[in-house]
Amino acid sequence: MKSRQYGISLIGTVFVGLLLAGVLLIGSKAVGPYREYFVLQHIIGLVADEGNNGASESEMRQSYERRTMVDSIDEVVKPGDLVFRNQDGRVVVEAEYTRKAPLVGNVSLSFDFKASSQRKRK
Repeated sequence: MKSRQYGISLIGTVFVGLLLAGVLLIGSKAVGPYREYFVLQHIIGLVADEGNNGASESEMRQSYERRTMVDSIDEVVKPGDLVFRNQDGRVVVEAEYTRKAPLVGNVSLSFDFKASSQRKRK
């Protein structure tokens, strides 16, 4: 009686391993920019709340600068790059930026972010 073998071959194992390593490499390089984005989103929300409590634009920029220094993301978006506007009697703070993360050699991942205090926050 002939028996049939089940399982994955050596070549299949190597292929799946390389695929998994590639996914893990890209994922590990994407963690930093997304962490910065979520911290920046939180800071922008706090700055907008200060504006809604009567702070001037220059005070909000100074507050933003201090908060980004504490969280070590002061090189991501400069205080001068923030856009302030009023919408329905509320201060909205926005910032758009691009972040590049080197992957391998001359290949990089590029992330385009738009942080805004208008989005829902917890």
